[in-house]
Amino acid sequence: MPSVPSVKLNNGKEMPLVGFGLWKVDNATCADTVYNAIKVGYRLFDGACDYGNEKESGEGVARAIKDGLVKREELFIVSKLWNSFHDKERVGPICKKQLEDWGVDYFDLYYIHFPIALKYVDPSVKYPPSWTDENDELKPSKASYQDTYTAMEELYDQGLIKAIGISNVQGSLLLDIERYAKHMPQVLQIEHHPYLTQEPLVGLCKDRKIAITAYSSFGPQSFVELDMTSAKDTELLFDNKTVKSIADKHSKSPAQVLLRWATQRDIAVIPKSNNKDRLAANLDVCSFDLKEDEIKSISELDRGLRFNNPVNYGLPLPIFA
Repeated sequence: MPSVPSVKLNNGKEMPLVGFGLWKVDNATCADTVYNAIKVGYRLFDGACDYGNEKESGEGVARAIKDGLVKREELFIVSKLWNSFHDKERVGPICKKQLEDWGVDYFDLYYIHFPIALKYVDPSVKYPPSWTDENDELKPSKASYQDTYTAMEELYDQGLIKAIGISNVQGSLLLDIERYAKHMPQVLQIEHHPYLTQEPLVGLCKDRKIAITAYSSFGPQSFVELDMTSAKDTELLFDNKTVKSIADKHSKSPAQVLLRWATQRDIAVIPKSNNKDRLAANLDVCSFDLKEDEIKSISELDRGLRFNNPVNYGLPLPIFA
């Protein structure tokens, strides 16, 4: 079982540098996938209520604990607050529902998923939540980010969450959070890959001692499955000659090189795979080092190309404008 290093958060808690992302993991196989990932050595699981598989993820965790594979305190369970629960009185109840779905007493890390406040929809009417309400309409809420963040701090003070996360946030909002936060966020999760390096934002977080988790580390790969035009029109990073040549030099796969490019710079990653061999390979990405010029050449592939953008799904929410 490979040894996975951790990154120390600004509250002293440690977060594994490599975890397992639960986005698009099928409900039918999710419990087995989580169980098998724990067996391989994964300890961080990155979920969200809008993924619609939190109960199944919790079943996999419960089975692994029951079978003695792992103890709860050895796991780092992550979830996210969806946009339709930003009103301050909605934050606590939905977090508690998600904890119940997972079958755990606390989240090790809980993110505000997007800096977008949408109209509340009762979970008994529509769940998992989506961008639209029960009438399939996109409607905003009047909740401010400060209201939502303050409610997150209450969860933190109550011990229901052990770290506060923000996600899909740009530098201007992070600097605003700094003005009113009682507890600075511990982690920022962003789309991050060689086509979207976001170096100024990464630097800002490092200055503020905020850890970074990258999602979509393989760039367009996940979005081709969603039939996204910009992804289909972009060369896959697995096929990129720079990435492939570096992978060949190290006798590693392009996926391992892409993950190591991030982790060697202390950026956490959350890849997923249903294949047992790839599960192990993705976890074992800290046992080799890239040379500085290799890291530089991969970073120079940056195009500022973002895939996970609401406007790419036809939603009139240009949050990255």
